[in-house]
Amino acid sequence: MFVNIVEFPQIKKGKDEEFRKWFVWSNTVYEKFEGFISRRLLKPTRGKKNYAAIVEHETQETFMAMHLSEERQKAWDKVEPLLDGSPTPNFYDVIIASEKK
Repeated sequence: MFVNIVEFPQIKKGKDEEFRKWFVWSNTVYEKFEGFISRRLLKPTRGKKNYAAIVEHETQETFMAMHLSEERQKAWDKVEPLLDGSPTPNFYDVIIASEKK
């Protein structure tokens, strides 16, 4: 499994609700891509105040196909005006996993 953890910059003042709605909407766009497993928005419980997201894909190749798509560019164009800066992506391959059954 391939994982992308995105650290979002500050959301512009007054745009938090719009950002959350965008995230819900964009999940409906991204979940249509081959290899998509899940995408979650995280809110910190203390310390940092910025959101993060976890995106899980079957492989790096399926993630990159989504990431380089026209649909992803359209989603980015909708969210960019809500952000005060650029997101910071971090990429990982899962090497050990445990799931409750």
